[in-house]
This record gives sequence, structure tokens and C-alpha cells, in this order.
Amino acid sequence: MIELRTPEEIEQMRPAGRFVAEVLTALEEKAAVGVNLLELDELAHKMIRDRGAESCYIDYHPSFGASPFGRVLCTSVNDAVLHGLPHDYVLQDGDLLSVDFAASVNGWVSDSALSLIVGTERPEDRRLIEVTQNALEAGIAQAVVGNKMGDISNAIGAVATVAGYKINTDFGGHGVGRTMHGEPHVPNKGRPNRGFPLREGLVIAIEPWFLQTTDLLFTDPDGWTLRSADGSRGAHQEHTVAITADGPVILTARD
Repeated sequence: MIELRTPEEIEQMRPAGRFVAEVLTALEEKAAVGVNLLELDELAHKMIRDRGAESCYIDYHPSFGASPFGRVLCTSVNDAVLHGLPHDYVLQDGDLLSVDFAASVNGWVSDSALSLIVGTERPEDRRLIEVTQNALEAGIAQAVVGNKMGDISNAIGAVATVAGYKINTDFGGHGVGRTMHGEPHVPNKGRPNRGFPLREGLVIAIEPWFLQTTDLLFTDPDGWTLRSADGSRGAHQEHTVAITADGPVILTARD
């Protein structure tokens, strides 16, 4: 069921958005050559405890997951792009790291993700991250009352297509509210003026993710981490966005 939030409820969601943004900013600052993925997860876990928040991931066990997730972050490195299960891996110079984080504060959820380069960057990795960010911004710009879901999806897909990236539609954005994943689904490819009408009070996570040379994925033996079928790298960007009478409001905006 698609739920619409009142202006008062959207205000109540702001603390969760700010907290998620704060955690991702801290993780971005912490990520460096020699840092273990488990250290990043522990930092996020500590911030959750200190804030009195709740993790949306640690007990998460959807049908496609092999078991409860067991960590509070998704950390996807290089050819991994989604649902990366933190494990005993030390970041290397040149790694492309995507971090996805969702938490609940006072019963309201926010969800956000970013990609970054650890140490020395490759031009093709920088381009992938920038295109993914541009796609996110294009999608958010279409998140206005009177548009339809296809306008968001088409804007995201158009940026990827112009850049020469293929688009996988198995995973995309989603509704956000009292739980992390709700209706409606927000695909990263679509047709303009089609789909669910965007209404005031709709809160969604918009999350483009692209791989450099494929749109095919496989699942790691850990039962969670999704990797590109050809070993090419991936990037992922995400914000939780409220559709209001005054335009889109990015609840997870980072300073």
C-alpha cells in the first residue's frame, strides 16, 4: 500500500534523515587505505547506539537474502555494487567503495547511499560516480507534484544511456516511512508520463546504481553481495526525498 505523509509527519522524519546523513559523512571521512570494512560497520553501529536509533539492516531478511543480514551497513567494493555484506577486508589504494545505510529514529526511517574512491582514483571510476550522482539529481528534479513515477525513472535512465551505461531494473528505489522498503517501486528506467501519479506527501528513496560495462549481476557465496557479471565496477547513490507542495525535499542531504 502506498502511504502519503502529512507535512507534520514529514517534519517528524527529518531527524532520521539528518542522522543517516551524519553517519554517511563520518563513514566517508573514515574510509581510507588500510581501514577494514568491519571498522566502518562498527563506527556506524556505535553511532546508532549513541543516538538511540535502530538499524534497519541487522535483522533484515527478505526473500532474496540467504539469512538475516547481521550488519548495520552495506559496503560494496569494486565489482560489488549492492547489498555488500561487511567482512574482513582491508581497503586498498584505488578501491571504489559504495556505502548504503538506513536507520530508524523515533519510528521513522531514512535511507541513503554514496560511492567514493579510496586513495588514487581511476578516471573511469570518477566518471561512473559522477554519472550516477547526476542521475540521482535528475531523478530528484522530477519528484514534483503533477509528474508521474515514469518521469523520475526516465530522467535517471536518460543520464545513464547518454553516458553509455546499461541499466538493470531488478533493484531500484522504494517508498520510505515507518519501514525501510515500501511501495511504490522506483525503477531506474522508465517512460515519461507513465506510472503512479506523484502526490504531495509521498516519501521515496531514489537510488540509481550503474555498472561500467554490464547490467548483469550475480550473488556472492555470502548470500547477499551483488557483483557485476563481468567484473566491471559499480557505483550507487541514494537519497530519501519527500514530495511537497514546494518541490522535492532531500531528507538525507549531507552538508
